[in-house]
Amino acid sequence: MTVLDTRALNRATLARQLLLDRAALPAHNAVAHLCGLQAQEPQEPFVGLWSRLRAFEPAALSDLLTGRHVVRIHLMRRTVHLVTAQDALAWRARHATMLRRQVLGVYRGELDGIDLDELAAAGRAVLADGEPRSMAEVVRVLAGRWPTPGHRALGEMVIAALVPVAQMPPRGLWRAKAGVRNVLLSSWLGREIDPPAPDGDPVGEALVRRYLAAFGPATAGDLRAWCGLAGLPAAVAAIREELVTFRDERGRKLLDLPDAPRPDPDTPAPVRFLPAFDNAILGYQDRGRIIDDVHRGLSVAGERVVLVDGRVSATWTVEADTVVVTPLRRLSRADRTAVAEQGRELASFLSDDGSDRVRVAASPR
Repeated sequence: MTVLDTRALNRATLARQLLLDRAALPAHNAVAHLCGLQAQEPQEPFVGLWSRLRAFEPAALSDLLTGRHVVRIHLMRRTVHLVTAQDALAWRARHATMLRRQVLGVYRGELDGIDLDELAAAGRAVLADGEPRSMAEVVRVLAGRWPTPGHRALGEMVIAALVPVAQMPPRGLWRAKAGVRNVLLSSWLGREIDPPAPDGDPVGEALVRRYLAAFGPATAGDLRAWCGLAGLPAAVAAIREELVTFRDERGRKLLDLPDAPRPDPDTPAPVRFLPAFDNAILGYQDRGRIIDDVHRGLSVAGERVVLVDGRVSATWTVEADTVVVTPLRRLSRADRTAVAEQGRELASFLSDDGSDRVRVAASPR
């Protein structure tokens, strides 16, 4: 069985994630290909798409949100993702058990003894009139009937798990600062979510294919880490004849689609600036293909990172009108030049061409 080393996996990941070459895709198609964008920080998806698409215009993504073609919804790993409307409707029911389980894992003591089906019905009734409401507004109505749990526990269970809701614009629009206001997903999109299949797991099988197209080659553990779902080994088994397998350097089995890109490991990788919580890093159990173990904590701490030669090599932030880059390792003169050039382009993007200032700090000794 062919062994793919870390560099080969890195280049495959960059290609699938549209980070090896910027893609000439509409924003909607890119969101679909990527299986959504991590979006708990509302402005981060704009940087994620800017790094991946040619001539990306922020207004295009804002228009998709207001036009109800993409939505912000709790989904993979119980985190807010920006996904296409079609995927939200197709995937939400398959994620329901995982969402409930994860909220219970945090608040089980407070929610013990509550009939969750009754709570779900009551939460849906509060939102049934189509009026967008904050979590606090929903909880104020429910707390009279369920006074014992903390408000956070009650709200998280209803809004993040039991009742399929979308987060309404203006949250998530370019440069908008707005709180979270929730509306029933079915009301916002004008269609009920797809019900679970009576037999088999067609949604799980589709998720396996979609994940491998955007993240493969990958292990079954990587797949589970990306979405948090149980039951996927059966879905993998159901489509096993469609897949090819490899081994990584540690002997673990990697699954993949036969015709998916696996570039030459020596393919040059351009500098790329990634937003906070980017799934190019978080979408794996083993993130060693793109980030060193010593820096792994950055990926869950919300640090924005810079890829140099395909690997996390610096962090970045914005101070006033300047993109500030802090290297994590020694960068060559050519690397620093490439980082600065890409940083200037990012500064221009973030400022609507008002600034191209970038500062690259000294490399660590």
